[in-house]
Amino acid sequence: MKKLILICGPVSSRSGYGNHARDIFKVLHSLDKYDIKIMDVRWGDCPKNALEADDPKGILKIMKDAIVPITPQGIQIDRQPDFYLDVRIPNEFQQIGKINIGITAGVETTNVSPAFLEGCNRMDCVIAVSEHSKSGFLNSTYDKIQNMPDGKQQKVGEHKLEKPIEILFEGLEQDKFFSKKSNEISDIFKDTIDNIPENFCFLMVGQWCAGNFGEDRKDIARSIKIFLETFANRPSPPALIIKTSGATQSLLDRETCINKIKQIKNTFPKDIDLPNIYLIHGNLSDEEMNDLYNHPKVKVFYLISHGEGFGRPLLEASFTGLPIITSNWSGPIDFLDSDKAYLVGGELKQVPKSVVWKDIIMEDSQWFIANEQQTASALNQCYTKYNTIKQKAMSLMKINREKFNFEKMAQKLDSILEKYNKNSPQQVKLNLPKLKKSTSSPPKIKLPKLKRATK
Repeated sequence: MKKLILICGPVSSRSGYGNHARDIFKVLHSLDKYDIKIMDVRWGDCPKNALEADDPKGILKIMKDAIVPITPQGIQIDRQPDFYLDVRIPNEFQQIGKINIGITAGVETTNVSPAFLEGCNRMDCVIAVSEHSKSGFLNSTYDKIQNMPDGKQQKVGEHKLEKPIEILFEGLEQDKFFSKKSNEISDIFKDTIDNIPENFCFLMVGQWCAGNFGEDRKDIARSIKIFLETFANRPSPPALIIKTSGATQSLLDRETCINKIKQIKNTFPKDIDLPNIYLIHGNLSDEEMNDLYNHPKVKVFYLISHGEGFGRPLLEASFTGLPIITSNWSGPIDFLDSDKAYLVGGELKQVPKSVVWKDIIMEDSQWFIANEQQTASALNQCYTKYNTIKQKAMSLMKINREKFNFEKMAQKLDSILEKYNKNSPQQVKLNLPKLKKSTSSPPKIKLPKLKRATK
């Protein structure tokens, strides 16, 4: 009988954790070593329709069939899982299997919360997605304080990571993200990008999170402002294409994104000629995203976020040979080379109060602020010396396709599971001596006679 693995994660949601949970299932399914079941959970307000996409390989159908019902009495499976993989934030981690492994992107800031550490310490092992994500757990330590009877407080220990932590990158399928020629691209953009006048466009991909100007995690608003400042009043300037949405991806959300862009443009004097910005809102499949990265008018991927646990869209773009401008910090540093991509410098600053999130983002943590002058310089360099930048991007593409693909991810996860399976306590079979049946009669024992009690 195959070992049973139960995956808990938002496999049906359109979210970063949803993508990662689906990839974990695909990797395990490709190994053909385990019986796999799924406990599907929500991920905020993100739509739960990711399993309804086109499914030429049939893997989404297999994934849907693996989902087990969740009732008030618990999950409906016939035996305890040999492995339980919890693909969520650590304060939600549970112990369900014989071996329990938490898989998380951590946070994009410098340190994680005590609640994250407590969640990780409930597991047998933790898997992070990058060196940055791992360091957030290793570098976070907090005092455990106990209230004493006299009203004083006393330190009784420390909150720190006590369990082993591994790294598993988010490997990509090479037949989904790859370089294409112009005549191989589908006609999905024939009524949109094909019709815009600019032949040189920067592409930004990322969720437009909540927060005031400069306080949304992807720093989309400030990135737009820097782009407009860099190419204002230029003859024949490039354009900016933004593939974004909020959490709900509704029509109202689309209008909100449009209004945010207008508000940024309205901060400039009316006599300044600004470059054009185009919005792509909502969902695109992997195949459609690959066509977007390869579109002949899309020349550079541009995103200077405050931090990434891993930075999947950046790896996707690198798989197609698209030049990249991004922050020189956090998850993407694992797979981006400063000689082959523009990694913008900056500084770490304390997170604004608007993004502090109980048990998730700590008030005293820091995130990255990209230097505006370096960002503008990178935009100009990519625009004016594109052929040189493109050659470097094609070199990076070859490296990343070899090191960060789906097959290498599968090998790494397989080795982690084997490691903790060997280290787990094993049932020991006791070989007891066989007892021979006695042929003699047992001795007779005389018992004393008991007197009846009179009271």
